[in-house]
Amino acid sequence: MLITLTGFMGSGKTTVGRIVADALGCPFVDLDQKIVRKTGRSIPQIFESDGESTFRILEKKALEQTISKYSETTAVLSLGGGTVTVPGAVKLLQEKSLCIYLKATVETLRARLDGDTAGRPLADDLFAERLAKREPLYEAVAHITIDTDSLSPEQIADEIIIDCL
Repeated sequence: MLITLTGFMGSGKTTVGRIVADALGCPFVDLDQKIVRKTGRSIPQIFESDGESTFRILEKKALEQTISKYSETTAVLSLGGGTVTVPGAVKLLQEKSLCIYLKATVETLRARLDGDTAGRPLADDLFAERLAKREPLYEAVAHITIDTDSLSPEQIADEIIIDCL
């Protein structure tokens, strides 16, 4: 079973994903890092030189490859914050994974990022607007939603392992 974690930047997808994968003794994949390794360029470099639309094409290809690779085994996949905006991604995630939405308020997300927006090309003045646009997509793709505002990464991982699996 592929466990996918979705949510906006700062929601804890990577941190929580590593904890869950470690606890389950299975592979952890960060979709953004997979793209970085494959292209040899950082996310900001891809956005700057090729644009967001090209990045989304790379993201969809990486998602399809990861889903195919782990279709028969257990793994944890941390999605990019915008993966849900890629045409066809929501359907693919709903059908081929257990998708968990790590939900948080704008205030919590900003506090978690604490000004550390390096490598996050969409962490700008439109932060709240982007979250508002994506929230319905996160809700639509998720099999399970966890409100994370008052939880530590370890508590979120425990909730996933104990209550969701």
